[in-house]
Parts: sequence; C-alpha cells; structure tokens
Amino acid sequence: MNTRLRWVSLLIVLMVFLAACSNNNNGPQVSNNPDNSGGNDGPKPVTFSFYGHYDWLTTAPWADNEATKWILDNKKVTVKPIQSGGASVEKLNTMIVSDDLPDVIFTDRGATVDRLVQARKLVPLDEYYDKYPNFKKYVKESTLNLLRSEDGKIYQIPNWYTSGTFGNGGWMVNIEIYNELGRPKLETFDDLYNYLIKVRDTYPDVVPLEVGEKGAGLELLYGGFKEGVTSKFIGMRGYPEGDKLVSIYEDSAFQETMKYISKLFRERLITQDAITQTQDAVKEKVNTGRVAVMVESNITTYGAEGHRELTKVKPDGGYEIIWPIHKAGLDKKNIFVSGFESLGWNVNVITTEAKDPEAIFAYYDWLTGPEGQKVLFFGPQGLYWDEQNEDGSPIPNENYKSGDVNKRSETMRKFEDFNWAGNTTFIDKAKVSLEMALSEKLRSWETIAQSSVTWVTSKDITEFVNVDPLPDSELGIISQQISDIFTVAFANMVFAKSDDEVASIMEKTANDAEKAGLERLLEFKTEKWQANVKKINAEY
Repeated sequence: MNTRLRWVSLLIVLMVFLAACSNNNNGPQVSNNPDNSGGNDGPKPVTFSFYGHYDWLTTAPWADNEATKWILDNKKVTVKPIQSGGASVEKLNTMIVSDDLPDVIFTDRGATVDRLVQARKLVPLDEYYDKYPNFKKYVKESTLNLLRSEDGKIYQIPNWYTSGTFGNGGWMVNIEIYNELGRPKLETFDDLYNYLIKVRDTYPDVVPLEVGEKGAGLELLYGGFKEGVTSKFIGMRGYPEGDKLVSIYEDSAFQETMKYISKLFRERLITQDAITQTQDAVKEKVNTGRVAVMVESNITTYGAEGHRELTKVKPDGGYEIIWPIHKAGLDKKNIFVSGFESLGWNVNVITTEAKDPEAIFAYYDWLTGPEGQKVLFFGPQGLYWDEQNEDGSPIPNENYKSGDVNKRSETMRKFEDFNWAGNTTFIDKAKVSLEMALSEKLRSWETIAQSSVTWVTSKDITEFVNVDPLPDSELGIISQQISDIFTVAFANMVFAKSDDEVASIMEKTANDAEKAGLERLLEFKTEKWQANVKKINAEY
C-alpha cells in the first residue's frame, strides 16, 4: 500500500511536542501500562482463517515477528493465512463455488462485498459495533453509514479509516539549488515559472519541475488554479456545481491548468518524457539531486528517500516541503493538493463460515484501539518503547533512538502488514509524538512533512466514494470509453504547440466525450454522490 494518508493538527503537534520532550516533575505523566485507554478488556482466545483478496498480497506466517508472536502469547489469537497465489479472482470464485469460504476476507469496498452480501455469505456486524468500544470511539458515525449495504446493515470493518485529515501529496524543493538561487518567493504559479526558468538556465543537467511516474503529478496542478477542488474531479470527468456534477471540460480552471502545463512543457521546464517515464527513473533523479522542484501525489515517500540519500553526502542539502503553489489572488488556505476518504483504504468482512464471528470482531475492535495499534505499528512494549506519555503515545527507548534505522523500518513494516484495522488518527498522533521526542537530526522527514503541510492541504472527498458504475455494466463500458478519450487528449494537450491548440483539443475532447455519453455518466455519478450525502447525514 503506497499511500496511507495521515492527519494531525498544529495544536496536536504542539501538545505532543511538549509531552514528549518533558521528563521533569512538571512534565506529563508517563506510564508503563501498555494500554491505559480503559473500557476494553481485549479479545478472547480465537483462531480464524484470513484471505487477502489481492493478486499481489502474500500474508506472512502468523507469530513470525515480535508483534504477532506477542499477540499469540498474550491474547491467544491465532490467524491462519490463505494465499491468493497471484490469482485472487479465480481463488475467490473457487471458494464460493465449493462453499469453502475463509472466516475473514480482506478486500476492496464495492463489487466483491456486494456480491457476498447478495449471496448471504457475510455476517452483519451492527450488534457488535454497538457492543464493543473502540470502533465506536474512533470511527465517525457518517463513516459507518457509508459502509452500510442496501439492506441497511453493516458488514464491513474499515482499514486505515480516519476521523481527521490525511494526505501524502504535495510540493518540495531541492534545498541546495533553492539556497544557491537566493530562496526566492515560491507561492504563485508566476513565481514558479520564473524560478523554473532560472533553474533551466543555471543547471542544464537538472529537471526544473519533476512530475513523477507517467506524469502523475501534472493533474495535481488543477488544485492550485481553483479553491476547494482536487484532481479527484478530473478523474471523475466532472466537478461539483451546486448539487450536480458538470463536465470537467467546462471548468475554466481545468482549461487554465492544461494551458499552463503545456507552456511549461514547451519551454522544457518539465522533463520531456513525463508521460512515459518509470518510477525507477524518477527515483534516480530525485535521489541524485537532479530535481529542483517536484509535485507528486506521494511526495512524502519520494522526499523522505531522496532527502536521506542527499544528506549522506551533504548534511545541509536534501529536500524541503513547501506550501502548495497556487494562482495569484486565491486563498492559499483553501488550496488542496490531494483528497482523502474517511473510509480509508479497504475493508474486512466476516463470512458465515466463521464459528465465532463475535470473537473475531472483538479481536478487530481490540486491534483498532490504542494497545492493538501500538503493538502492530511500533511493536510490543519493550522493543522500541518502554513507556507511553499521558495521551497513550509511545516514548522511544534507546533501541529506537540508536538502533539501525533501516533494520527498524523493515521490522516495523512487517508489523504493519498485519494491521488490518488501521486507525489513522491514533497512529498519526503517536507518530508525531514519537518523532518530536527525538533530536531534530533523527526526526523523520516524512512525518514532519505530513504534519506541517501535506495533511492540512488534503481535502475530505468522502462524499464522492463509490460513484463509479460497475465495469461490466453498460455505463461502465461508457465510462471506460470516456476515460480512453481523456487519456489521449490529455497527452495531446501537454504536447500542444500553443495555448490555442490546447483550447482546440479541449473543445474537440468535450464534444467526443458528450457523444460517448458523458452527460448520462455524470447523471449517474450525481445520483450516487447525493445518495452518499444522505447516508453521511442519516441517523440509524
């Protein structure tokens, strides 16, 4: 999973900073209790089978790392992984036909879940959500409402949900180049253009503006040309106007975005293979310092890795996260680079094959609470932390501070693979607290970038989830045709020789999309969107 979007407010950052840095009598209380949250005795012993419905996912053996071994020893919970073998669709079909489903299925929201609900193969969880404390505490009521199936029941357990904001998209600059050019103001698109010209003329071997694998960062510029929007609306081929979705081609901000992108490309301020370049090629440029400015949906990962590599050679170099670039005259506080959904990444469902579905749910409820999240993100108490501060965040011990960073990161990644009910809000708060307890030199570039910029410049787009038609439906086929039209037109607009050519391509694309059924598709998406709004505001 590439991106697990993150959230924390400036106030929380300040609070955890004070909490983590004080160990005197006037500071916060610390606790040796691994979970002082109260109200949850944890799961009862249970064994269940777990199937990850993804071609790429291979679940490691249970109890093969410190975290799951601790859960086995202390909570008496055992998980038996079932693998997809790289053929998840075929595997699930076989299990359904043979009536041999696993106890838990880990999958995306949508068609798979709907199919199992219609076949009456899933256990409704409403009673358990009411009974157990942690999901009730951390998951917003509106989020649970969006998880309800057409029969009004909840069958899904969310993973990496949030009650706050999170996001990993943004802008960064190469510190060495920025300093050498006098650190000019970089706020507006005019500022950016002037800066990129200086970079191009001064550093011929440097990419002035890097936009990521296959030009993924290009669409993010749209959020800087209009307040309150994200590139999500480009992907939807429509933007909200009142209570309707209107063709994206009618949006003057999108038109302006494409003209600006084409101008940068024509003047060689963007890498000339932007549309086709691979992730490895992008990483090589970032990690060797041959990028002056970068915009990307996963800037925190690129920045953290690149910063680490550059500072090995020049400790004062590396990359610096900056506030999103925007059109002059717009309110920068209402500019968004990316969007997030409170529902998180994916879901777990408990099938009717489970002998004790309540015990399984009780484990997930414990898992999403403070103790479970600490164990499966930071590791069990005694490994990387011995005490916690008064808000329940781990305080890093000497092993965390002085141990091998790469080994620690790899170990924690193995823990996280089993965190199937990720609580983004709790983890992000704890991550920032942990980082603030370290010296500035040891703090994570990624966490600081998230807490200072990328989380607060990400927009809640939860109301637009699940608005696409099923791929094999008539509208699904129309949607694919419209996407194909867009893909070709987008590249042609990037390569256009003038603003007039961009406008001409835009007009033709709008007409082609309308002929293919865009109006009908947007009517469908509008209905789905408005249904979501009703669910979010409903009381059950």
